[in-house]
Amino acid sequence: MGKTYPELYAGVGVHSGLPTGAATDVASAFATMRGDGGAGQKTRSSRPAMRTIVFQGTADQTVHRSNAERIVANATPEAASITTELFAGQAGRRGYTRTVIADPAGNAVVEQWLIDGAGHAWSGGRSGGSYVDPTGPDASAEMMRFFLGITAAH
Repeated sequence: MGKTYPELYAGVGVHSGLPTGAATDVASAFATMRGDGGAGQKTRSSRPAMRTIVFQGTADQTVHRSNAERIVANATPEAASITTELFAGQAGRRGYTRTVIADPAGNAVVEQWLIDGAGHAWSGGRSGGSYVDPTGPDASAEMMRFFLGITAAH
């Protein structure tokens, strides 16, 4: 939606999703979800990069992590600096790898969160909820932090 309607959206938040234009029908959607749909291809737009944050579980058996990598690649500006931080899980919480991509001016424009051992469920949320993983980092809170331009505090 952000790529198609940039005049309506200031940023994009994706959790276990597919890249723009990766599928044109049900068969290609399932192929892309498995990681067989050309997920390694990178598409560039002539438009400026839109702020994008992506969450993906490393054990997701529904949407292959190559889709998250493609979304991040498509959102990354040409001259970018990349910082990767690893956070070990503590006290029943999942660990994760957080990658921050900054534009030439040093502004964080893309974040990618790979959540250790998480399946196809929203990271964070309340236990007992549908399709949530309460042991993961809180994706909703992190998306809000990112969109508000607040530096992460871990």
